[in-house]
Amino acid sequence: MERKKASDFPQEVLDLFDEYVHGGISRRDFVDGAQKFAVGGLTAAAMFEMLKPNYALAMQVQPTDPTIKVEKVSINSPQGNGKIDGYLVKPANAPAKSPVVIVIHENRGRNPYIEDVTRRFAKAGFIAMSPDGLTSLGGYPGDDEKGGAMFSQVDGAKMREDLYQAAEWLRTQPFSNGKLGAVGFCFGGGITNQLAVRMGANLAAGVPYYGGQPTGDDVKKIKAPINAQNGEMDPRITGGSAAYAAALTGQTIEVQAGTYAENLVFGNSVSIRLMGGYDPAFSVITGSTLVSGSIMINAGSVVVDNVAVQ
Repeated sequence: MERKKASDFPQEVLDLFDEYVHGGISRRDFVDGAQKFAVGGLTAAAMFEMLKPNYALAMQVQPTDPTIKVEKVSINSPQGNGKIDGYLVKPANAPAKSPVVIVIHENRGRNPYIEDVTRRFAKAGFIAMSPDGLTSLGGYPGDDEKGGAMFSQVDGAKMREDLYQAAEWLRTQPFSNGKLGAVGFCFGGGITNQLAVRMGANLAAGVPYYGGQPTGDDVKKIKAPINAQNGEMDPRITGGSAAYAAALTGQTIEVQAGTYAENLVFGNSVSIRLMGGYDPAFSVITGSTLVSGSIMINAGSVVVDNVAVQ
């Protein structure tokens, strides 16, 4: 059977599943709410199973791939939960020193998808590590629903400290060249933003996927370039994007080619250049960027290159 895309489901069903994923409703609540959209022999329970992640199908790099080396590490976190486990992956022929990337999970713990993303970075030439915020409870239990229940039992402040210690451990290892990147998803996206605030210049780059943004005052502490990936239909995230637009204070904000539904607001008294049209690697300009919305400058100045607004 061909796997369905998100666009194949009514938005109301996607909203229900999003609420379930974030702990707002139970599986039974999802099924009850989605029942009215069950037509043509498709049950609400079947929709739930279709929307659940299929980690085996999504896997791109096998753990046994001969071009990478996988190992487990334990990192001290004296102000957190004591220790946090890490899934460390290196290229098989890594040089003496390499750039490093920390991969931070969602609110389910370090599931197979996060481990696969970690292997993908190693396959691309980085040394990558994904910590497990559920270490203090025995680690990811092998089931997302159980992982979500465990997640709520861990002290949030201590978990954030554990993840910070994991990032610092990775950055300062002998195999690291000192250039640390962070990528995180949902909860992990928020942690990526928090690391950018707390680590300052010690973070070389951050890519938060739809994670909660820092406050306006904290944004000013960020020194790393941030490539934030936000879902345009997620108001919990897009509502904070205006403050985050000034994260690269006084620098060039590079934007991929494509069309983005967003309203940008610049509110810091600095000079910023907004440069559009980049390829996914942000190495060359391959096209142009279209902002379907508005750009408002409340303070400072913005030079716009290769970006159109409609």
